[in-house]
Amino acid sequence: MFPNKLIVIILVLTLFSCSTPKKTDFKISLLNQKELNSNQDLKLKVLNPKDYAVNSIVVRFLEQEIEIEADTDIALHLEDAKLGTHTLHVDVDVDGEHIHLKQSVIVHHYKKPDFYSYEITNTFPHDIKAYTQGLEFYKDTLYESTGMRGRSSLRKLDYETGKIYDQINLEDYYFGEGLTFIDDRIIQLTYQAEEGLIYDADKFERTGKFKYNQSKEGWGLCYDGKWLYKTDGSDKIWRLDPETLEEVDYFQAVTNSTVLKGLNELEYVDGKIYANTYLKDGVVIFDPKTGAVEGLIDLRGLKSKVTKHPELDVLNGIAYYPKTEKFYVTGKNWDKLFEIELSKK
Repeated sequence: MFPNKLIVIILVLTLFSCSTPKKTDFKISLLNQKELNSNQDLKLKVLNPKDYAVNSIVVRFLEQEIEIEADTDIALHLEDAKLGTHTLHVDVDVDGEHIHLKQSVIVHHYKKPDFYSYEITNTFPHDIKAYTQGLEFYKDTLYESTGMRGRSSLRKLDYETGKIYDQINLEDYYFGEGLTFIDDRIIQLTYQAEEGLIYDADKFERTGKFKYNQSKEGWGLCYDGKWLYKTDGSDKIWRLDPETLEEVDYFQAVTNSTVLKGLNELEYVDGKIYANTYLKDGVVIFDPKTGAVEGLIDLRGLKSKVTKHPELDVLNGIAYYPKTEKFYVTGKNWDKLFEIELSKK
């Protein structure tokens, strides 16, 4: 009798396992592609090849959530979708069992960026030993954050002569990075110490510091009057609360074909963010509301106009001066600050 009972048990277990749906029994089928533009629809269906009796299938993508039938084509509109890399989620309910599926999808901007060239309208002296990380005007004075451990500083400058009005040297363990102003406060990032520094702009003295949250590095920083924007070397641009300095969320800067990484020094001008790209002789212009990259500024040729020396490094540092309506750019250990005017190609 024992062998017969064992056979029965094995048969029951086999039948039970065959009738229990598995995650691999369902599949997300993208009908166009995993990468598409924001003027396209995301077309998909959820395949149920073993024809299970499904109670419900719910598709979630960004702000959209809809219930669908298996093996039925659907289209999600992406016109107002957040650009970049996102996860498509599908929840399947089969006889009380929950199955979760997911698929990575990249949404590009539908339009190619405009291209800009530049004209040098003035050239000014700049400290050849300044490893420039941040550059911004405040009350007609140029402020600069410099990097390298043991050499990092916050400076007030006469941009026309290069004279340093005042300087705060950072502790040796700090590597200075981007800076910006929130009203009468200076916010300065540091590189890998996972904290930023706060100063009283008028007294030019440090008043505090703040911790980073999910981001582990500090690169570029700017302020649009409502939000702080912070880069960390990845493809994320973090949005920070200006009062608490805590990271609220992030978005990505995206062209018609690429999710950008390595955005560095930032400058906010008339609703757009201008960003240096680390190791590249150019600046990207993107919309902070959507992440759409709308312009690329070709700044090749500037580095050839500065003095060559062993510590000469890459282009970095961009500031806009409303009084002259010009941009001012320099680089790490460059001996010149360039006033430039942009023109669309």
